[in-house]
Amino acid sequence: MARSHLYVPGDAPDKLGKALGRGADALIVDLEDAVPPAGKDAAREAVAGWLRETDPGPVELWVRVNPGPLREADVRAVATAPSLAGLVVAKVESAAELAELDTLLTALGADGVPVVPLLESASAIFQALEIARGPRVARLQVGEADLRADTGVTTGPDERELLWARSQVVFASAAAGISPPVGPVSTDFRDLDALRASTEAIARLGYAGRACIHPAQIAVVNEVFTPSAERVAWARDLVERFEASGSGVLLDSAGRMVDEAVVRQARRVLGMAR
Repeated sequence: MARSHLYVPGDAPDKLGKALGRGADALIVDLEDAVPPAGKDAAREAVAGWLRETDPGPVELWVRVNPGPLREADVRAVATAPSLAGLVVAKVESAAELAELDTLLTALGADGVPVVPLLESASAIFQALEIARGPRVARLQVGEADLRADTGVTTGPDERELLWARSQVVFASAAAGISPPVGPVSTDFRDLDALRASTEAIARLGYAGRACIHPAQIAVVNEVFTPSAERVAWARDLVERFEASGSGVLLDSAGRMVDEAVVRQARRVLGMAR
């Protein structure tokens, strides 16, 4: 499971290759906000060519495609590239959009390509469960700059003003049975202490990774979403005890009574271990 997701402008081919070595688990090559309207066609062509020429190794390559009339052209350009991990779909408002996208991807022969809808409006947050249950959805991601603009929310230091929206996305993901969501970017890439505090907060909410806009943010995000050796050892011991016990309830190494719900949490920790 990717912890850090680094946005890279699609109209800067020189940055794409360098970005692979920055330490992010995933790159999101951006054809949307990072590319001015006059550069959309050139960026699309450049990204499509780069994807077909690049071996990303362990790094996942995602492409953020535009909303509206540009979406189909973006998808047609990149969907069948062998190195493509999936599509980040900007400004999704309904599951109907995802059904249309599924039809297009199927027609292109891109049967195994997953999508990550970006929820960037109040309407999208209220439709989070429907969107999470849409075709091909691997996980959700929150776009909070647009969400703040849409709602008029201004965040304070602890960002509590967005707590409800962030939690809504976590609960919708769990209800739909998809992977935990990806947290929003922080635009202040110089204040890494604030980034750490914010990232720890969204990890406690149930997020499993975070988007980054600058390489300086990657190490912090990776560290927060990597369980400690002690936590991994606890989780492994608990799962082994549970599987050997043949019981629905048992004692952990500290003598505390645990059940299947705690074991499920332990398995999630092991899934995030490196």
